[in-house]
Amino acid sequence: MNFSEVFKQTNQLCKVSPDGKYLATCVQYRLVVRDVSTLQILQLYTCLDQVSHMEWSSDSLFILCAMYNRGLVQVWSLEQPDWHCKIDEGSIGLVSSRWSPDGRHILNTTEFHLRVTVWSLCTKAVSYIKYPKACQKGIDFSRDGRYMALAERRDCKDYVCVFVCDDWHLLRHFETETQDLAGLEWSPNGCVLAVWDSCLEYMVLLYSLDGRLLSTYSAYEWSLGVKSVSWSPSSQFLAIGSYDEKVRILNHITWKKITQFEHPAIIDNTKTVYKEAEKRPGVGSDEMPLHNITMGATLFNTQSKYEICPLPVQIPVVKPDPDRASPKIGISVLAFSSDSRYLATKNGGFQVQSLNWHCSGDSLILLGKEQLCLCYMDTDQEDK
Repeated sequence: MNFSEVFKQTNQLCKVSPDGKYLATCVQYRLVVRDVSTLQILQLYTCLDQVSHMEWSSDSLFILCAMYNRGLVQVWSLEQPDWHCKIDEGSIGLVSSRWSPDGRHILNTTEFHLRVTVWSLCTKAVSYIKYPKACQKGIDFSRDGRYMALAERRDCKDYVCVFVCDDWHLLRHFETETQDLAGLEWSPNGCVLAVWDSCLEYMVLLYSLDGRLLSTYSAYEWSLGVKSVSWSPSSQFLAIGSYDEKVRILNHITWKKITQFEHPAIIDNTKTVYKEAEKRPGVGSDEMPLHNITMGATLFNTQSKYEICPLPVQIPVVKPDPDRASPKIGISVLAFSSDSRYLATKNGGFQVQSLNWHCSGDSLILLGKEQLCLCYMDTDQEDK
């Protein structure tokens, strides 16, 4: 693997554009846009304050920079560097900002979740949505970008609002059978909406677009419940990660469990386990002769490879501290491959911060605190 020089960034604000051509990083109040192939700086923008959140539009033409401390949002254009947009929420404050799927509307959530403001970059029109609920995942868009589902809390009850994204009019409004709704997510085909309760109660509910309750699922009671939910790209499977360190898979026909996966600290029931091995060549050795070292080269060029580990394998686990709030236990991340054949999961104690599948579906990107790993799936063998 080859590595570039180190670039500065703040608050881990470093994102590649959806088309894969540009890399945007934020350093304090500056926004830097680079070309991915050459890493040369293409544009340099100056924001009014330190950037708290940065996000690309879906067509990679605009970049949103939110400054929550000042209640400001600035939008920059790559095609027209002199053009920019500033949105000031004023004294009502700002806690969240994001793009709509069309890349021409911005949704701002005010402090105390009093309302969601929808700003149009084309018509400058403004729409207001009241009573958004402060929860883990209170807003989700359908895959085609036509509908938005919003979790709502009023009169001590949970509701779901379905809006049409063309003109932001309300299409459906129905009450959910949850005690404290924690999140919602559309299926990729846009036919089913999954809603789950808080961690205090294991409850997953499946609703149709018109608000009909299709099914409910609860694996157990009187213990911490659902922590993460993810649909497969084919919409045929729903993966549910819970605090008991297990993943349960539901099918889309009967909405019953078809299988479950555990996360033992010792692996002894699989045939192949790969471990990354690092090697740092010494200065003057055959791998790094002195005459090849230039001013731009690093003396600590790290090479890595994957070795097969003998079974059983002990996975490094960080034990959670029960005295701290929100202990790191349970399945926090679920990620299906693009062909829905593989499912990657992250257990709370494992030393992995995030994981994502490559678009090809045959490689998995693991991000740790100090490492980034790219794992390839051997599709020629039955045991991976």
